[in-house]
Amino acid sequence: MSTLRMTSDLRRQLILSAAKRCFARHGFAGTTTKSVAAAASISEGLLFKHFPSKSALYAEILSEECEADPALHRLLGLEPSTETLVTLIRGMVRHFTELSEAPDQEEAQRLRLMMTSHLDDGEFARLIYDKIGHLIGQMFTASLERAVAAGDAAPLGRDPMNLFWFAHHTVLMTALARLPSVPCLTYGAPAKLERQVCEFILRGIGLNETVIASHLDRELSPVWGQPATAESA
Repeated sequence: MSTLRMTSDLRRQLILSAAKRCFARHGFAGTTTKSVAAAASISEGLLFKHFPSKSALYAEILSEECEADPALHRLLGLEPSTETLVTLIRGMVRHFTELSEAPDQEEAQRLRLMMTSHLDDGEFARLIYDKIGHLIGQMFTASLERAVAAGDAAPLGRDPMNLFWFAHHTVLMTALARLPSVPCLTYGAPAKLERQVCEFILRGIGLNETVIASHLDRELSPVWGQPATAESA
């Protein structure tokens, strides 16, 4: 049984390795499950036993890249707390802000693919939301619970994960509006935008003004998830 399992796992990794090469060379639109199967030296039918669609393959690759990110590991290693909650939100806002300011072509394409999926069958978006939720959702909800228990936040609604998705949708759409070479909306100076979006989201998930001001007056270190106290001007 263990030998069969190992064989299955290795084959899955072989498929993912082949898919990474294909997506890197031809992009999402130019890659087919047939081309991935050929690159992995297997039949397309065997590929479908492991991944039901091209979107599932791509989502799994993105998930693996995210899980391998040292910054995410540092974040998930923190104790749930108000500070961790703010760190998570600030990191998410900064990621999408930087994507708009200096767009990486691959990242920009992924963002466009995500939005196109919403207008199509939604498969890719559902897969990505599912993986994001599993990776970060528990840390968000646990930290929000700690913030409420500490009196730093007021409880809002019965499903805290909805608050996470509202925050994610805010930064996603903000980035999308600024993605074209001529932005649909500019929002003003990037540094001020980052602060304003953070304030908007933190208020929206229930944090009080004193806590928001206290945490946002700290600098967010280049190493995501390690805030440092800012020097006074």
